[in-house]
Amino acid sequence: MRLQRIGVAIAAVAVVASACGGVGDDGSGPTGATGTTGIAHPTGADEVVLRVAYEGGFVPYEYTLSSVPSWSLFGDGTLIVQGPQIEIYPGPALPNLVAIPISEEGVQAILGAARDAGLMDGDATYDNDCIADAATTVFTTNADGETSVVSAYALDVGEPPGTCGGKDDGDARAALAEFQAMLGDLQSWLPADSVGAEEPYDPTEMRVYVQPYRGEAELPQGAIAWPLDVPLDGFGEPAANAPTDTRCGVVSGSEFETLFAVAKNANQLTPWTSGGTEYGLIFRPLLPDEHTC
Repeated sequence: MRLQRIGVAIAAVAVVASACGGVGDDGSGPTGATGTTGIAHPTGADEVVLRVAYEGGFVPYEYTLSSVPSWSLFGDGTLIVQGPQIEIYPGPALPNLVAIPISEEGVQAILGAARDAGLMDGDATYDNDCIADAATTVFTTNADGETSVVSAYALDVGEPPGTCGGKDDGDARAALAEFQAMLGDLQSWLPADSVGAEEPYDPTEMRVYVQPYRGEAELPQGAIAWPLDVPLDGFGEPAANAPTDTRCGVVSGSEFETLFAVAKNANQLTPWTSGGTEYGLIFRPLLPDEHTC
């Protein structure tokens, strides 16, 4: 059974990586897009190797616009995840994202476990007819020369996994659930010293969604002046998958630096003023592979 083999695969990967000395002849690491040791994968800092994201579910559209993939591993070994979120309302305007360096030995162990969980067997979709309005967990794996997308609806809801499917479907869902749990506790099973210290993720671009200010009358907030030259009534383009009065634009360079610094002092209900009008803004920092709305 896949679940029983995951631990064996991890140990085997660690032994192979150790035996190979942990680096290639050119010092770039044991694997790469054209590597010959371990599981080949992209090596660029803006290339996704493995990503876990939630899609859909019965949530407000504002949540969908602001949501960030929960787990993204890039080719240079940088892992970007959501850090602890402060439990207040309204919450901060910016999400708490952290970056964690993973050694190549650790990347190989993660990919070995992903392969054993069925994430390198091609695209797959696993449904669950017993549960409504849940999110779909989407695993995207770019390794061994292929990109696979595996989706599992309501993966973390209900007991046991796969109750509404056949035995094969249940086994596959259980393997995915086990692997997802492992990704949340890397220190407990990756090779020693393969997980570095986490630091705040510093984005260089950000989506900004603009909509009429709605706010909440019982929670009045102090306004912040929009700091960029382009007024908010002309900022961006109509946003996809959002109400017709919502626009989206991407800021980068000096504009990003200016806005990001100001947004750190805002919350989700802060009114932003521009041209005498109040607007509501939703901020979505972009990950290294993202550049558009």
